[in-house]
Amino acid sequence: MMFSPVSLFVGFRYTRAKNRNHFISFISLMSIFGIALGVLVLITVLSVMNGFDREIQKQVFSMVPPVTVSTVDYQLKNWGEVEKRLQKYPEVTAVAPFVTGQILVSHGGVVQPAVMNGILPEAEKKMTALSDSMIAGSLNNLQSGQFRVILGAELAERLGVLPGETVTVITPQFSVSLTGVMPRFKRFTVAGIFRAGNGFGFDSGLAFIRLEDGQKLFQTGQAISGLHVRIQNPWQAGLFSERLRHDLGPIARITNWTDQFGEFFHAVALEKTMMFFILMLIIAVAAFNLVCTLVMAVNEKQADIAILRTLGATPSTILRIFVVQGAVAGSMGTLLGVAGGVLLARHVTAVVSWIESVFHVEFLSSSVYFGLTRLPSVLEWPDVIQVSVVALLLSLLATLYPAWRASRIQPAEALRYE
Repeated sequence: MMFSPVSLFVGFRYTRAKNRNHFISFISLMSIFGIALGVLVLITVLSVMNGFDREIQKQVFSMVPPVTVSTVDYQLKNWGEVEKRLQKYPEVTAVAPFVTGQILVSHGGVVQPAVMNGILPEAEKKMTALSDSMIAGSLNNLQSGQFRVILGAELAERLGVLPGETVTVITPQFSVSLTGVMPRFKRFTVAGIFRAGNGFGFDSGLAFIRLEDGQKLFQTGQAISGLHVRIQNPWQAGLFSERLRHDLGPIARITNWTDQFGEFFHAVALEKTMMFFILMLIIAVAAFNLVCTLVMAVNEKQADIAILRTLGATPSTILRIFVVQGAVAGSMGTLLGVAGGVLLARHVTAVVSWIESVFHVEFLSSSVYFGLTRLPSVLEWPDVIQVSVVALLLSLLATLYPAWRASRIQPAEALRYE
């Protein structure tokens, strides 16, 4: 639909002109502010959800290897050959062997369940951010044969232990003696404590020891439980896993981070999509107000429309005039909303922190929101563009019925009572 200079001129003139009916002017102003408010809220909410998503990804990918290669019985014996084979893939950036098993940790009469992982500190530094998460001690303290352990902060707090103290590790393997079948016990010295975030149970359910100590503890001999594999793009872990299954054969057991956390990230993405459509109703309501405003404007300007028709304006010209008027109002609301939304999304963390300090309230509890103590926000311009386009389209759709109604006005009928 081409817009002639006459349609643009009159449409902009109607937008700028002072309305004799102050009620119509008020409704028009509320429509603009309604669209602006909807766009502002939608951009801010999407940015906050992006911030939560980014923080959760950082927390998960800092501790969870993208891909794990093992066997059906978790006894990978020729792991040196498999490691060399994995390192030849261009996507692979690091490979780390590990031994894992379920244990009970005891200290001072307190017993806590945990997952014990035997690692090589040098390889683990390339695999996860465990070394950067240390709040006491160091990964280098894990020396072969010294039976030292690194505990999560929450696990250490529950046990009431500090670095340098000893804990008793109970494994599900059993020893046969003259007194009967007994579980195996081993004393470990706490060599460090890490804090990676308690949202996924890392701090409360993980413990790390040296790989060789783990092989002795779980009686695996020279075998290991598997190999952790880090790739360049963790989001391609599914495709890379399928490739490994094809290359390594049916004996290999290939898992990736999506097996454990994929549904969670899918739920977060679904929640973001639903929030987009729900909050879009705010803009839809404002667009409905724009329809009412234009309908009342058409009724008020019937005489003007009749005069334009007698001067040679076609119905399509009249239609375009009111489309321009509605589009200008929608564009103004969208621009105001985008400006306010971008500004608020960039400073929402500081704003919420200021409100918390002034009114002494707490919006985020670290025990509930994955260890987060501040409201995260990440502004993504594709979201801004998407919201802007949808708001403009809704505004444009809102103009069609009033503009069509204006184009159907007959000059004689409009001037009969003037």
